[in-house]
Amino acid sequence: MSHASPEQAQEIAPDAPGHPDWSRVRLHVVTGKGGAGKTTVAAALALTLASLGARVLLCEVEGRQGVSQALDVPPLATTEERIMRVSGGGEVWGLAVEAKAALIEYLSIFYHLGSAGGILERLGAIDFATTVAPGVRDVLSIGKVYEATGRQGDRAYDAVVLDAPPTGRVLPFLNVNQEVAQLTKVGPISRQAESISRLLRSPRCKVHVVTLLEEMPVQETIDAVGELRAEGFGVGAVIVNQARSAYFEPEQSERIRDGAVPATAVATALAQVGLGGLGGMDNGSAAAGAPPGTVAAQALLRQARANVERIELEDTQLTQLEELDVPIHMLPHVLDPTGASSVRELAQELADQAVWG
Repeated sequence: MSHASPEQAQEIAPDAPGHPDWSRVRLHVVTGKGGAGKTTVAAALALTLASLGARVLLCEVEGRQGVSQALDVPPLATTEERIMRVSGGGEVWGLAVEAKAALIEYLSIFYHLGSAGGILERLGAIDFATTVAPGVRDVLSIGKVYEATGRQGDRAYDAVVLDAPPTGRVLPFLNVNQEVAQLTKVGPISRQAESISRLLRSPRCKVHVVTLLEEMPVQETIDAVGELRAEGFGVGAVIVNQARSAYFEPEQSERIRDGAVPATAVATALAQVGLGGLGGMDNGSAAAGAPPGTVAAQALLRQARANVERIELEDTQLTQLEELDVPIHMLPHVLDPTGASSVRELAQELADQAVWG
C-alpha cells in the first residue's frame, strides 16, 4: 500500500462504476444506526486490513471504549499504541481521540507552544475551548485523524479506520471543517480545514454504513447514503450485520410458512434418525395416537416458521438496499455479536469477500 498525502489523493481517479478498488483508500469511516454494530464492524475491518499485511490505526471518537470491548484489549489510550499483531504480518494500533489531548497536540504542532499548552490546561483554557465553542470537539477529532492519515515515514499507516458517530450525526461531524473553512476564510486554520475537507471528499476516503436488515436501520441507511452523496462524500459499502441464513429451499419455506408440514410427519422423521425422544415426554398435549415427539416437532416447526418469516422480511429490506447501487457485504448472525471471537469471525468473512485489499 502506498503512503500518498491527502493533497496527492486529489490526483487519483475515482472508482470505476461497479468496480470498486478500495486498496487505494487510506481512510475508512464506519458509521451506522445505533445498535447496528458499527464499532464491531470497524474493529473487524481493521483486523481484515491488518491480515493483508497492513499497519492499521483504529480510532474511536465518542469516548465509549467500544473498541477495547470488541477486541478484548485494554482501553484505548489518547496516544497511539499497538494493540495487536495479526497473522499475515500486519498490526493494529489503537487511538481514543480525546478533544483535550488533541487540542494540546494541535497547539504544539501548529503554533509551537510547547509547555505553554500545559499552562493553558492548568488555567482551564483547554477545557473551556473544547466544551464551550460549538463544533470544536469534532474539528479536533477529525484533525487528529487527518494528521494520522496523511503521515509519512516510519510512523505512517497503510490505513486508518475511524469508528465514527452514528448515521444521525455523522454528516455534521464530517462537514464541520467545511463550515470552519467558510467561517475563517483565510489563515492557517482555514487552510487546514480546507485540506481536511478535501481528504474526506477524495477517493482516499470512503464512508461505510453498517445496518441491520430491519425497517428503521435500513431506512436510516438509505437516508444517510443519499445525504452523504449529496454532500460529496464517497460511500464505500453498505455492510449488513447479523444477517440470518436461510435453512430451507424456497419450496420448503413456502410450505412451512403456510402450515403445510404436519408435525406428525416431522416427529416420524425424527424417530427414523434416532431422535424420537427429542423434547422428552409429550405430556399429553399431542393428539391421541400421534407419534412420540410430536409436541417437540410442533415447537421445531414454530421455530422454522419464525426463521422463514424473518428471512422474507430481511429479503424485502435487502431489496431496498440494492436499489442504492452501492456494494453490499453480508456478515452472518453470530451468538455473541460484541465478543472478540465473533469480531475475528466477521473479519474473516470480510477477508473472504476479497473487497478490501
